[in-house]
Amino acid sequence: MKKYILTTALSILWITLSFASESAFEEAMIKQLKSKSIIQTAEEAQDVINGFMRIAEANEGEWLPLYYAALTQTESAFRFDVNKDQFFDQALEITKKAAQISPSNSEITALHGYILMGKISLDPGSRGQSLSPQVMELFGKAIAQDRSNPRAVNLMSQMELGMSKFFGSGPERACGMARMSMELYQNEEEKVSETYILPTWGKDQMVELMKNCN
Repeated sequence: MKKYILTTALSILWITLSFASESAFEEAMIKQLKSKSIIQTAEEAQDVINGFMRIAEANEGEWLPLYYAALTQTESAFRFDVNKDQFFDQALEITKKAAQISPSNSEITALHGYILMGKISLDPGSRGQSLSPQVMELFGKAIAQDRSNPRAVNLMSQMELGMSKFFGSGPERACGMARMSMELYQNEEEKVSETYILPTWGKDQMVELMKNCN
């Protein structure tokens, strides 16, 4: 009987600690995501990246803090006057670590393609031919992994639009994918709350892209 009581008490303690740990992780992520949403400078972005990396170190089995660290690094390369190639390369390394934790993850696969798309933008003439097929493959893979992921379709439509402009073809395919992405974003919005920590970004990009479709 004593053994049973001890086993039960240890089980309750383990469950309590697990919930406490999960709650602390979510609270840290929510706080960090709020900081991410108000970034104005490269220095602020680096502070946010460092914060996500600290969360990742404390929660080795979680892919989300690594994902957001890589996303913030990528967005910084697009937004700020930094060593863009270096920032994209660092984002790639972080993304690979996230993929080791969560293989076949549509969000991570799409982010991988987004980073490579950023590298292409720095030198389309010399990088487009070698990297574009990789990017399209990654976006196609991300869509196959989760057809409800609006970011995978969003990024594919952006790539399609860029290629249509480069080759002088029409935007019809890109616009069709953009409309599909907008529907997926609308479906996603039904799940979002103040404590939602899964990725939700990208709808504003679709709004801009859709201007090419009117």
